[in-house]
Amino acid sequence: MGITMNLEKSKKRIAKKAKMGFQGYPKISIAYLGRSENKADEVVLTFLADEKSQSMEERFQCGSDAREDEAIQSAIVKMIERSEAKTVVLLEGVELKS
Repeated sequence: MGITMNLEKSKKRIAKKAKMGFQGYPKISIAYLGRSENKADEVVLTFLADEKSQSMEERFQCGSDAREDEAIQSAIVKMIERSEAKTVVLLEGVELKS
């Protein structure tokens, strides 16, 4: 099992959870940011315990593409599991940073 196997496994778990749609709270939103649409050098996770609570944010940055970074993708999966998030929203594409 190589590095890419774990990367692919993490990406699939995130995508599967996101495809389930809204399942209630807690909810985690995942947004990728970058200076171009081809490379996300930052990922922002927004956690919401319920609709009335204050959102909490966690940011990860890397020199490469965060979408292809095994450590970042694994951390996202762990955060989803630890927070027991029922809903995962994966924003499509890369949001451009100014």
